[in-house]
Amino acid sequence: MQRIEHEAEPSGETDDSIFCAAYREFSPGVLSYLRSRGVEDPEGLTQEVFLALVPQLGDVRGGMRGVKSLVFSIAHARYVDEHRRRLKTPHTTDYDPDQDPRCSSSAEDDLLAVESSGNVKALLSDLQQDQQDVITLRIVADLSVETTTEIMGKTPGAIKQLQRRALSRLRKLCTPLREDGNDG
Repeated sequence: MQRIEHEAEPSGETDDSIFCAAYREFSPGVLSYLRSRGVEDPEGLTQEVFLALVPQLGDVRGGMRGVKSLVFSIAHARYVDEHRRRLKTPHTTDYDPDQDPRCSSSAEDDLLAVESSGNVKALLSDLQQDQQDVITLRIVADLSVETTTEIMGKTPGAIKQLQRRALSRLRKLCTPLREDGNDG
């Protein structure tokens, strides 16, 4: 197997230095991807992704581009695993009075909530599952069509078509929001 070569490092680079470089470069994107997918513990799952990367580093081909593809493949697989687990297991939480939703919120809180990332999650939830995956991988995680193709197991044409349809749907969903904002 070919060793990973990073552009800024000599080819005799250790797995530790490759891992550190990969973590610095890709962990913010992985965290954003997992947050946008609504996982329960995005920070913890990000750590799991990079723990799963360690034993595979020696087999990666394609330099840091290959590492990026592997990292986001692992992240997507971990997201799918968590999603399936949540479907099978009912969600339970301990009572926390600070988190009790039966309290009235102020108008300011309501406005901030609409502008928060929750609004993005709500918009994404109106898309088909494949469209959600393509948008989060291509836009949130900033992956190429080729990398997204590898992760999702689809053709480049299918990825482009899903992205086009998803963006078109999002534009239609956002237009009423902008018109409502301009009327006031």
